[in-house]
Amino acid sequence: MASDTDTASPEPEAAPRRRLWPQGSRLGRLIIALNFVGLAILIIGALTLNEMRRGLVNARIEGLIIQGEWIAHLIDDAATVGEPEPALQAVDAARLLQLLHVPRSQRVRLFDRDGRLIADSYNVADQVDWKPLPPARKPGQKTTAPERNPAAERAARALKAELDAALRGEQVKGRRVGESGDQVVSVSLPIQHVRAVVGVLTLEAGDVDEIIAAERAALIPFILIAVAVTLLSSFLIYFLVARPVLRLARAADRVQQARARSISMPDLAGRQDEIGDLTRSLELMTDSLSERMDAIERFAADVAHEIRNPLTSIRSAVETLDLVGEGPARERLTGILKQDVGRLDRLVTDIANASRLDAELSRDEPRRIDLSRLIGDIVQVYGASTNPGGAAVRLIEAESGEALIVAGREGPLGQVFRNLIDNARSFSAPGGEVRVSLGRVRGQAEVIVEDDGPGIPPDNLETVFERFYTSRPKGTAFGGNSGLGLSIARQIVEAHGGEIHAENRLGPAGEIVGARFIVQLPERGV
Repeated sequence: MASDTDTASPEPEAAPRRRLWPQGSRLGRLIIALNFVGLAILIIGALTLNEMRRGLVNARIEGLIIQGEWIAHLIDDAATVGEPEPALQAVDAARLLQLLHVPRSQRVRLFDRDGRLIADSYNVADQVDWKPLPPARKPGQKTTAPERNPAAERAARALKAELDAALRGEQVKGRRVGESGDQVVSVSLPIQHVRAVVGVLTLEAGDVDEIIAAERAALIPFILIAVAVTLLSSFLIYFLVARPVLRLARAADRVQQARARSISMPDLAGRQDEIGDLTRSLELMTDSLSERMDAIERFAADVAHEIRNPLTSIRSAVETLDLVGEGPARERLTGILKQDVGRLDRLVTDIANASRLDAELSRDEPRRIDLSRLIGDIVQVYGASTNPGGAAVRLIEAESGEALIVAGREGPLGQVFRNLIDNARSFSAPGGEVRVSLGRVRGQAEVIVEDDGPGIPPDNLETVFERFYTSRPKGTAFGGNSGLGLSIARQIVEAHGGEIHAENRLGPAGEIVGARFIVQLPERGV
């Protein structure tokens, strides 16, 4: 009908910006914060202990350097002879090393300029390295070659590399693999007489593994705290999220199994988080569904009642028709039959329109509609199809002449104004006029449909929008309306965010001279 109406596709809305932090989500913030606290505790503990471990090792190395430099100077002064080519006296150096007190956690070895071992604190202190003996040989069993010890080989290569660097006059410090395969802190210092290297002093501390084990033991409390916080967050997630959602799901299952109309929600609506919002939303949803089912039942009852009236009239006329002969009485019965059939046809048509109205409103997306053009097309159709003697329809444009743009659905909105115009024409006198006015009031598009009919009883200005309201003033034809037109119009207008109400037109003396229906819809800028 309104083929020229501006129905351009709706403008795409800007996509919502994604936020990593859950805005307005108390429960989400609590879950994230608790998990981050556990991780932060573990990370801080690990970083703290790593720094402590590094500091302990460095302090151990510095201590060995100070101790080694003191021993090296002592050996240089007491056991080095010869000028201008000095040499290290092995016997004196070994006796001097024997007089020194070396802790059992340390090992001091002295090498000459050729890298040969002169003295070892393990031997001086009667320290014996031991290892398990291989199993005894059976009689007649051949002797096997001793197995290689990769750890001892790696230790020997690392020690030789230190000795070579120290014999070149370099001071070597760091961690390396010991003969038993454990990590040791080692310092190799050249023994120099003036600038000549006469030997190398190597100090080892084998308590690095004990230090690391102690540090790992110190890390255990941090790990336990992190695990406790993680477990706490997991239980909170279960009790605050998973368990309430499960209770809601079971409540919904009970509704499905019992085929109940409403759902008995757990007492969670008082919570100020997402679970509380979900519970309140489900309660509102079930209440709305229950009200909708009640409305459907009432509608079905009203439909049955309204259809029964014309059917009863038709049945009575048909039963009487056989008893009436030709003449005026038969013609009156025939007229009643035609009137009731027309009334039944209008009623079924309006009931079908009302039943599919919700589906149409939810299926179609709102579009930009030029309300002035839409109503102009509707009025033009009425002008072309008005029967002689029927009420004419006249359009009164907006004073500004600007287009009235609203967001809505063209089909349902067109039905609103057709229902209002049809209702006004049905109450107008022959040759009367129905006026449709357009305007703008407080930023809203306003459409007024008024007639010169008998008006509306003041007590029924609101009830005329109820379903199947068919009370008509005296002198108007009965059965010309189904009582659903105004109810459908209000439902459509409210679905578009607008308002509709009725009032009477008053004359100079305060008498009612007609009815007026006012529709206001939110206007959308061009």
